[in-house]
Amino acid sequence: MMAPDWARPWFAPYRDVGGPVLARRAAGLPAHLALGHERFEPAGPSTTGYEQHVAATGRVPTRDNAHDLFNGLVWLRCPGFKAALNRAHVAAPPAPPGRRGPLRDALTLLDESGLLLQAPPLLQAALRARDWRALFMTHRGLWSEARLLVVGHALLEKLLAPRKPLCARVLLVDDLDAPRLPDSLAPALLPPLPVLGIPGWWPANEVPGFYADEWVFRRARPPEAAAKRLASAPAQGGVAC
Repeated sequence: MMAPDWARPWFAPYRDVGGPVLARRAAGLPAHLALGHERFEPAGPSTTGYEQHVAATGRVPTRDNAHDLFNGLVWLRCPGFKAALNRAHVAAPPAPPGRRGPLRDALTLLDESGLLLQAPPLLQAALRARDWRALFMTHRGLWSEARLLVVGHALLEKLLAPRKPLCARVLLVDDLDAPRLPDSLAPALLPPLPVLGIPGWWPANEVPGFYADEWVFRRARPPEAAAKRLASAPAQGGVAC
């Protein structure tokens, strides 16, 4: 895979765990061995689902590709948070056939596209309202007080080749070093955030016109429209804020 640029703000928190892993990967080790921890095993046939297997064995099936390698890096950097996601998946109430249900939808969004954000109240309110002008321009100076971490492994993979539409789903936390899943969780409680709009993350956003792109910086949808869209789309990492 393309080597991450550890100077990028989304990759920088993974530099310490990721550097040795990428060195072992470059030496020819498969992903599950390059990750350097007994938690990881090669992916193979299983009689249970992925989440159930992880919960029952404590071991993470890992394919030899960039997607699963980034999943492994998040496990190494945030083992408590990843374990909490796994426990919540397994404990989620049953859903109709072919559906995950709102809780597992939200957990999947976090796992694939999640970003943890510890931020001042004004930024939190602007993000929830999708008030992009307030979030990125009026209160731009407050971002110096924010702390954030991309935890979605699909989003990290996509950020190997940054594109303006790339979007995270945000879990607002009180403590970035000890994030907790809320008792109530659903996709609507994870506001979208176009990550290249974050001040200091992308040089082009220093120009105010960067935020005038309404295809990326979209207005909030009515609740019924958002629910209909979620029901028809997979909870994958990527675009469409």
